[in-house]
Amino acid sequence: MKRWRGALLVLVVFSMIAVACGGTTGEVTPETVTVTVQVPGETVTSIVTETKTVEVETPTITFWSTETQPARVQITQGIIDRFTAATGINVIPVYVDENALPETMVAAAASGTLPDVVFHPIDFTVGWAEQGLLDMDAAAEVVKDLGADTFAQGALNMATVNGTVAAVPSDGWGQLLIYRQDLFDANSLDRPDTYQKIELAAKTLNDPGNNFYGITASTDAGAVFTQQTFEHFALANDCQLTDDAGNVTLDTPECIEAIRFYTNLLKNYSPGGTQDVVTTRATYFAGQAAMIVWSPFIMDEMAGLRDSALPTCPECVNDPAYLAKNSGFVPAFAGPNGSPAQYGQISYLGIGTGSNTDAAKKFIEFWLGDGYLDWLSTSVEGKFPMRRGTPDDPTKFIDGWKDLKTGVDRKAPLSDFYSPEVINELIAGADNFQRWGFLQGQGQLVTAIYTSLPVPKAIRDVLDGTLTPETAAADLQAEVEQELELLK
Repeated sequence: MKRWRGALLVLVVFSMIAVACGGTTGEVTPETVTVTVQVPGETVTSIVTETKTVEVETPTITFWSTETQPARVQITQGIIDRFTAATGINVIPVYVDENALPETMVAAAASGTLPDVVFHPIDFTVGWAEQGLLDMDAAAEVVKDLGADTFAQGALNMATVNGTVAAVPSDGWGQLLIYRQDLFDANSLDRPDTYQKIELAAKTLNDPGNNFYGITASTDAGAVFTQQTFEHFALANDCQLTDDAGNVTLDTPECIEAIRFYTNLLKNYSPGGTQDVVTTRATYFAGQAAMIVWSPFIMDEMAGLRDSALPTCPECVNDPAYLAKNSGFVPAFAGPNGSPAQYGQISYLGIGTGSNTDAAKKFIEFWLGDGYLDWLSTSVEGKFPMRRGTPDDPTKFIDGWKDLKTGVDRKAPLSDFYSPEVINELIAGADNFQRWGFLQGQGQLVTAIYTSLPVPKAIRDVLDGTLTPETAAADLQAEVEQELELLK
């Protein structure tokens, strides 16, 4: 071996390991070390393999979701696992009941622990953005990167604050008026797409002596479901929460008429007592109502795919899917003072202020890309894709959604029970979902009334005879004006 004489200059070059912000520490083994030794007149390079333990931090984000059902939790975890495998970013899921979400977000903001990504309904999006809880610029960047044209434009518009989209649309559903097509045909009744046609059908088919009613819809004073159902009727008659200037408009003739129509309809042609999400479905499934107002989450149950909510109508004994095959659907209907409108509920992915923004953006892009059809499969009938496709394949997710199987105890595509016309109408309606207050910039007010629920309480009071439609509208006007004043 040749001896080296003189001073030695040793330069050791190690592989560099990037350290991300936040996360958990872990051990790694660096790759081969290259050692270059310089001596006078010659250079010798030697390759030496060394093993060293280096502490690194793995990027970690928190993801809050209101989808707490076990089956959806399982699918969510699968998406998270695939994302982590693809990116090296860890995701800690936190499941929060939707009713507790507003207070939980406020508490997290106060303690500086806002989620990096939060899956939530439109009810809270604009209000949180205006309170500074959401990073709107980061959400807008995700929409731009994925392609704004790939999203349902109505979903983007509803969550836009001062020209910037506050959160990224994920999925949604539109309220439906569902009716017994077989009974309508037998009685030569028109499709119930106006106030007048709805009332005529309810009156014609109502037969309480034989335990059959013209319509069933929510009347529970303490239920968001009642707010959602009435708001559908209100929008149809151009009854709005506020005008464009931000003035409350619940005592207008349009709103008084909507209250009168809704309460008269349910007082005269619906089962008595308090009706809610469970009893309305049970009544329709028993074959005891000609019409029901419900979300599309009912569609797999109507097809007999869920044992805990099976149709029990006489015809359903031999064919559990009888109601699915013999029901018609009206996404949008109109009152005398309005044009066809459909209540829509959209869920968004928001990025918390002060979050690990880059990792959060990557997670949302994965969710709406490689993980998207998996997510939509959690409840196909109630999760219409708000991202329709990609720039290269504009209908990729719509087409994929149509092929997904729905159901709980049995699985099948919706197309096994519902016509292409029904399915396409449900999808098309998502571009025109309407809601109180959002387009008028009143997201915080919407959040407030969905928390205190003055509208369902007023509807119940009219049904009980303690208020008239006029006094109910006047009381609502005063109460919501007070809510608005508190927000200033």
